[in-house]
Amino acid sequence: MHQSDTVLVTMDHGVLRLTLNRPDKLNSFNEEMHLALRAALQRAHDDAGVRAVLLTGAGRGFCAGQDLGDRDPRKGGPAPDLGHTLETFYNPTLRLIRSLEKPVICAVNGVAAGAGANIAFACDIVLAARSAKFIQAFSKIGLIPDAGGSWSLARILGEPRAKALAMTAEPLMAERAADWGLIWKAVDDDQLIGEAETLARSLAEGATRGLGLTKRLIQAAATNSLDDQLDMERDCQREAGRTADYAEGVTAFLEKRKPEFSGR
Repeated sequence: MHQSDTVLVTMDHGVLRLTLNRPDKLNSFNEEMHLALRAALQRAHDDAGVRAVLLTGAGRGFCAGQDLGDRDPRKGGPAPDLGHTLETFYNPTLRLIRSLEKPVICAVNGVAAGAGANIAFACDIVLAARSAKFIQAFSKIGLIPDAGGSWSLARILGEPRAKALAMTAEPLMAERAADWGLIWKAVDDDQLIGEAETLARSLAEGATRGLGLTKRLIQAAATNSLDDQLDMERDCQREAGRTADYAEGVTAFLEKRKPEFSGR
């Protein structure tokens, strides 16, 4: 696994906590942080002991997107291949988040700009501090929304709001983001991490396979026909019904006690 202090990784009660850790740069991405985050997400895929992921940022911001410090046009040289940057770094990370059949909770503790905002929107459940804001900053430097932003904004908000956010780069405060359905909820700043940790731990103690199958189904619903979705529900429910967690859940219900799920 790629080791780096640009992403702090801790494990507690089945929750893999990932903290973006370049606070002096508002946790903007450089190559080292890209690789560290991807390695941590790969660990979440590969390690059965990981039953939920909590992603947040160190310091006063969540993530300001790409670090532009090493892309100064005044230094000369050829124009960068930003498509290569997306294909090599951002897109694999987005695919890992979306394909991970375990809950990914994001706690947005401050500004989330550019790819930082769109990585948050790719997570399953997003909580944000009331003071946090989301900015599609790309238009300010002549770029397009990336890191899945054009997909998630259009899919969640519809064209009118997606286009306005992307074209104006107007900050969207956390409470409005929650009202618009972009995130799960806005919480008081001093309550954010505690509430996110409680949620992550609760999900980590849940029926992991069922949660993973639920994520798979809901993500597929956007492009499936009703018939396709009904078939997929049938197949996933068949799989869920054969898990140890289902047997434990029914047994606990009949015995009037709290279930103790194993994640199997």
